[in-house]
Amino acid sequence: MKLNCIIIDDEPIARKVLQEFIEEIDYLELTGQAENPLKAMQLLNNNDIDIIFLDINMPKINGIDFLKNSKINANIIMTTAYAEYAVEAYRLDVLDYLVKPIAFDRFLKACNKAKEAGELKKIIPGHLNKTNDHFFIKCDNQIEKVFYYDLVYAEAMLNYVMLYTNSKKMMVYITIKSLEEQLPAGIFIKVHKSFIVNINKIKSIEGNILDIGNQKIAISQNLREKVINEIVKGKMIKR
Repeated sequence: MKLNCIIIDDEPIARKVLQEFIEEIDYLELTGQAENPLKAMQLLNNNDIDIIFLDINMPKINGIDFLKNSKINANIIMTTAYAEYAVEAYRLDVLDYLVKPIAFDRFLKACNKAKEAGELKKIIPGHLNKTNDHFFIKCDNQIEKVFYYDLVYAEAMLNYVMLYTNSKKMMVYITIKSLEEQLPAGIFIKVHKSFIVNINKIKSIEGNILDIGNQKIAISQNLREKVINEIVKGKMIKR
C-alpha cells in the first residue's frame, strides 16, 4: 500500500531533504510540494492525501493556524525548527512532531506511525478517521488520548490494567474483561487471562510465546488455537 504525501514548507532546502527522505521509503509516494498552505489547497482538493509534512513558520498563514482553520483527514507530521509549538500541535491531533534538523531514523519512525494508522483503515469496520482511531482513559487524575496503533499490549493487575504504548505505560482503573469488550476485536486479541495484545505489533510466534517488540508474552494453552488462527487469518504461505 502506497501512502500519498505532500510537503508544505517555504524553505527549498527543507523540501529537498524531505523529498530525499521520502524517496528512500518504499511505501511513500510524493504527490506534490507547496511553499505555503494556500498553495497546497489545490493538491489537497485534487488528490487523496494520506500524509502532510507541514512546516509551522511560513508566510501568509503558518502551519498551526492552517490546522485550526481547516478540515483535514490526512495524518499531519509537523516538520519545524520550533520545538515550543509541540504541545499546541498535539492538541490539534498531529500524528508526530519533528524538529529540524531531522534525522532519517526519526523521520522513518514518524512515517511508520502513519503506515500503521493507514493499515487500521482496513481493519476497523467503516472508515478510520480522527473520530474512531483512538480512545480516552483516565490516568493519574487526567484524561489521556490513546491511539489504537500506539497501544502495544495491556496487562491485568488485579482491579487495574497497565497499558503499554510505544512510548510509555499507564495504569488504569479498569478490568481486563471490560477493556477487552471495548477495544476493536479486529486489532486486539486476548491471548491470556492477563494479556491483550495488538495483533499488528506481533513480530513472531514460537511455540506458545509471542514476540512483541522487546516483550515476550505467553499464550494460554486453551486459547492457543483461536489466537493463532486470528493472527494468521489465512495469510500463511504454504508449501
